[in-house]
Amino acid sequence: MGTKTYKPTAPGTRWKTGYDFSEITATKPEKALTWTLKKTGGRNSYGRLTVRGIGGGHKQKYRIIDFKRDKHDMPAKVMTIEYDPCRTCRIALVQYDDGEKKYILCPVSLNVGDTIIAGTNVEIKVGNALPLGSIPPGIPIHNVEFDMGRGGKIARSAGDSCLILAKEGKYAHVKLPSGEVRLIRIECYATIGQVGNVEHDTISIGKAGRSRYLGRAPLSRGVVKNPVDHPMGGGEGKSSGGRHPCTPWGKPTKGYKTRKTKTSDKYIIRRRK
Repeated sequence: MGTKTYKPTAPGTRWKTGYDFSEITATKPEKALTWTLKKTGGRNSYGRLTVRGIGGGHKQKYRIIDFKRDKHDMPAKVMTIEYDPCRTCRIALVQYDDGEKKYILCPVSLNVGDTIIAGTNVEIKVGNALPLGSIPPGIPIHNVEFDMGRGGKIARSAGDSCLILAKEGKYAHVKLPSGEVRLIRIECYATIGQVGNVEHDTISIGKAGRSRYLGRAPLSRGVVKNPVDHPMGGGEGKSSGGRHPCTPWGKPTKGYKTRKTKTSDKYIIRRRK
């Protein structure tokens, strides 16, 4: 996969970069594995705005991804590599020997025609899914489960991967993409390889309209609002707010810790910060 630049025929294309989609092998998704996404505009069921900054966006069909990889010891062949508008990485359509088709996250170097399999004692190969207890330390993994059988939750974005640093008893020491090191039970499944579309973070949006295609509406800064709308609003001329930075509801930002204590905190060996 590569990126492409555009001729600067307009200010919006001067710094704009995009994908060349050279790895895509199918233009339409598998109809049985999609459903329609409805736009919310950030409103809840009562019509009240609960999430700011959401608006517009292109129509999307959600692709149902198999994060569980629970068809064990049954080979599957990669049929197509496809674009998914709902995530940053590419997805692969695989067909199992019994005829069932499913979508999986497409890792780096997985190609059409490759065979993948999930199980306890399968080969250490890109695209195969195994329990953490069967994966040697130092091999990149993605789509890692937190709880056995509930499907992968970690390392699902473009270019993400985790590393097993060590194994101790019932737990594996897993380094997450954020740098956090966490204990995860060795029965939890993970997929071998790094998530594809590694160049995603080098893409330059180039113009405001391209953010609107993604459903991102503009957000005004607090200091340019009136006092009735934001605690940092008002003042003569260009004011810097007159108080420590905060949210529209008065909660401090920029360093104020909001993380609540969770029962799972005991499994964190080293925090990301």
